Amino acid sequence: MQIVNYSLASLIGDKIQIVSSDVDYVKRALHLNISFEEYRFLLDTVKYISASDRFKDVIDTFHVPAGETPAGFEIRYNMKENQVLEIDLKRNISYDRNGKKRPTKFIFSADTANPYELAPIKDLIGNLTCNPGIIYDLFINNPEANVGHQYSTRNEVMTEIGNILGPGCDISCELNNPFADFNQILEEVEEFREMFTDYRMVVKVPHTGPVNANNVNQLLTGDKRLSTRWNQAATADYLHGHNLALKLQENGFRVNYTLMFEPWQTGMALQAKPYFINSFVRQRYGVTQYINGMLAAYQKTYDDRFLTGLRDFMIQWDILSSEDKDVDLRLVEKIARETIEYRKINDGEGFDGMDGVRHNLRMLRNANIEDTDTRLIICSIEGSRMYPELDKLMAEPEFQDMTDRIVITTEPSYLAQNTSAPQIITYQRRFMNAANGEK
Repeated sequence: MQIVNYSLASLIGDKIQIVSSDVDYVKRALHLNISFEEYRFLLDTVKYISASDRFKDVIDTFHVPAGETPAGFEIRYNMKENQVLEIDLKRNISYDRNGKKRPTKFIFSADTANPYELAPIKDLIGNLTCNPGIIYDLFINNPEANVGHQYSTRNEVMTEIGNILGPGCDISCELNNPFADFNQILEEVEEFREMFTDYRMVVKVPHTGPVNANNVNQLLTGDKRLSTRWNQAATADYLHGHNLALKLQENGFRVNYTLMFEPWQTGMALQAKPYFINSFVRQRYGVTQYINGMLAAYQKTYDDRFLTGLRDFMIQWDILSSEDKDVDLRLVEKIARETIEYRKINDGEGFDGMDGVRHNLRMLRNANIEDTDTRLIICSIEGSRMYPELDKLMAEPEFQDMTDRIVITTEPSYLAQNTSAPQIITYQRRFMNAANGEK
């Protein structure tokens, strides 16, 4: 039996017509298949097909070629009054051009502010993330990257990035000062909006922990160490980022709630209704490995020099504060044990450094949030095993229903590196030599 395909285009005729002023818009979205049942229902129900104001705005904003809809938007159909079927576009980075899904459920993302580095990967990603460190340290103030110092300000760099990336990419840009007056923050967000439009702009808001407007200067001067331990601060300070993220969300902005290193941060982060949450992987795993090794050495020798070394290491990585240089070594041992037990580095849950990722995916699965509203960015990835381990995690049966909630972001060079394998050289050697001189 031959299968008959139906689309909205199948409906157009004497009974159903396109609103005359919307013809050029509507024709862009008539190609998607509908079921026979949908076809019969619409044939009996609809008299006119129109395009929503948002549909028209998206097409006009991004100057989309005739007959197409842009990447980054899902085509939706809404039944309106007077038997009008309205075609709409909803922001959804899971979609490629013309309402088709991207090749994979998970999304790749670039972690860069370098326009030169971004260009080769721009057609393969659905998101870009950056922060002041990436913008200023790694690009603007880095003469090797910012060739000829062509770019002098954040806005120059980000405007160029917006020009390189198509409409299908979200762009997360972090606030320069999360402790600024809210009106000043809104002014900064308006600059993002002007560069990227509402459709692509995501405001990156950091967890602030014990840092506040009064003590942040400690991070900028002297030894740049905070005198307050990470878990000995005021409630208002811990929740500053949460309340800022929630306030921006309530003002209609999508928020990337960043600086999430521990699984225990997730539940409260979700209360701020973010568009993105994060799992930072690389540095956390490296710190865990070091602590695990030093603790194991101490347990074999009971030599306090290992605990002394751990104390210095914990101050360096802000597990202890600058005031803890002489803290009791028994406390150091206690913190080390608790860290290893929580991060499960010695069992199957965390041996690969992905315990936080697993936890966050489970939290998202059980959250009262629509699938496309909050995604998990897995970031800060590097090393020979970290991406391969993440790749294996996504194939684990437990998480196959959650891959469409995953965004993988890292430096473009690292993503590019993981498209290769040693045997490519072996086979290319054979092929190129076989073809050498042949026609």
